[in-house]
Amino acid sequence: MQFHQHGYVSGDPRVKAAEGTGIGRPAELPDEMDVLIVGSGPAGMITAAALGAFPFINTRIVERRGGRLEIGQADGIQARSVETFQAFGFAERIITEAYRITATVFWKPDPADHTRIARAARAPDDTTGISEFPHLIVNQARVLDYFAEVMANSPARIRPDYGWELRTLKIEDHGDFPVAVTLVGTHGAQTGLERVVRAKYVVGADGAHSAVRESIGAKHSSIHANHAWGVMDVLAVTDFPDIRAKCAIQSGDGGNILLIPREGGSLFRMYVDLGEVPEDGSHTVRSTSIETIIAKANKILHPYTLDVRSVAWTSVYEVGHRLTDRFDDVPLELLGTRLPRVFITGDACHTHSAKAGQGMNVSMQDGFNLAWKIAHVLAGRSPASLLATYSAERQVIAKNLIDFDLEWSKLMAMRPEDMADATELEDFYVRTFEFPAGFMTQYQPSMITAPATHQELATGFPLGKRFKSAPVVRVADANPVQLGHHHRADGRWRIYAFADEPAIGEQSALSEWAHWLSHNPESPLLKYTPPEGDSDAVFDVKLITQQDFEGVELGQVPEVFMPRTGPFGLIDYELVYATDPSRDIFEARGISRSGAVVVVRPDQYVANVLPLSDTAGLAAFFAPIMLAHG
Repeated sequence: MQFHQHGYVSGDPRVKAAEGTGIGRPAELPDEMDVLIVGSGPAGMITAAALGAFPFINTRIVERRGGRLEIGQADGIQARSVETFQAFGFAERIITEAYRITATVFWKPDPADHTRIARAARAPDDTTGISEFPHLIVNQARVLDYFAEVMANSPARIRPDYGWELRTLKIEDHGDFPVAVTLVGTHGAQTGLERVVRAKYVVGADGAHSAVRESIGAKHSSIHANHAWGVMDVLAVTDFPDIRAKCAIQSGDGGNILLIPREGGSLFRMYVDLGEVPEDGSHTVRSTSIETIIAKANKILHPYTLDVRSVAWTSVYEVGHRLTDRFDDVPLELLGTRLPRVFITGDACHTHSAKAGQGMNVSMQDGFNLAWKIAHVLAGRSPASLLATYSAERQVIAKNLIDFDLEWSKLMAMRPEDMADATELEDFYVRTFEFPAGFMTQYQPSMITAPATHQELATGFPLGKRFKSAPVVRVADANPVQLGHHHRADGRWRIYAFADEPAIGEQSALSEWAHWLSHNPESPLLKYTPPEGDSDAVFDVKLITQQDFEGVELGQVPEVFMPRTGPFGLIDYELVYATDPSRDIFEARGISRSGAVVVVRPDQYVANVLPLSDTAGLAAFFAPIMLAHG
């Protein structure tokens, strides 16, 4: 973490100095704002947290509840989400309080007696080292708390405006704030109060029954599996030996259970199979009592018993998958003819079964994808055409994940004897683990993701996939660090320059590239960085050498990698990295010894791979994305 650049900081460095709209932020909702976010679930809160880094954008987030969420339904945090938490600065803290999943244990009918269950297999959660971060279980409410802290400590000082519900939304074709929203008070003194506010952009993060989605006329298609599950978070005494492990349990005749241990050492969640839902039987199934769910769980667990002492939360749901045809207000037939003003995220545009742990995780990536694009447009960095990429990218990803989730849900509900192979469930889990872990997302070529023309220069950084971190050594202090952990959710692009073989200071492809970036008027650094801002305000440029840290003299490093920033013009020493001798990043990520440039989007996805010699290609890539400063 870097601080002191603007003077000595004696307090919590996570609390940024208030700027712009964060100075004297009014408690009351204003009549006009740049961005109105509706809903304070995971998608809404990550969007607000990301926009908090832009204090001159007036962002407000409204929530119909009267206060913070206390009990969340979602609890699975995939490794990709933990990577994202690192960008917001709270990964280490949430890991400490969470339960960590390292494997899934599969229980099946005992071959000698099908009335009993027996342990059949144990599958490691990640056999390939796809991420240095773990798979976690933690209450959704705590995730929201962390994002709320980031928002409140951001320069914009954003806090949710509780007790407001969206009633109507109308997009007008004139004015600086063309989206008119009618809100109604739901709590306290404002109950029943109706008021109209106006915004430049609206983000609907208001759940599966989204009023924002209905307002823009997006079509919501559903696939129901006609299978019901009872869910309970409980404190219990049991002789089941794997009660503190994630388990997929298939009984001979009693149905199935997905067991998820919870944080805190005692609590656990069970998804208990309630069987097929008869036609017109939804109401009856949804009224299933907790006593019935517990009895069903005991039947499935035989010969083990479950003595429930306390129920923290319970619900009954039918497996359902829903997907909206578009994630913004532009009808499909009008694509390319106008630009969006309203967006939907999370459950408002896609829902999954709870058992694959996709809902909250995918929703947060929606918000992370969208926030930097809105910020770029409102800050004057990018043309409004950038906003059309949100729906184009995220709708496809949601469709792919729903297809996966349909298969997983079907397998979880099957009886062992109906499966083609006795190990079908665990084989599917191992074979497809990248999907639920959040790492199969790959954006297709677009204005912000280049085609894989030079992919061979960095095969470990596939175009359109998230930037996979690797260990390096910081030259200034010889500290071993993870390269990707310095990618913060600050709206900046990352440009990683992987050096060619000559030593730093010698004439090389890297030295020529660095000189071009510092001095050529076509350089993105010069063309798109506002003259009044720091030289790293828009682009965070890093150097990774092939030599170890003892082979790099900082005095020989090109100035572009050691910018002077802040009011005192202090040198940033945290942009120059050397190869870690224990694991050479060039080998680990398939980077050419002739060097490479890897461009990474503000949401951590690889946007381009280029040779150091192709400065024209780098300039051409950013030309349609960025706006030159005035």
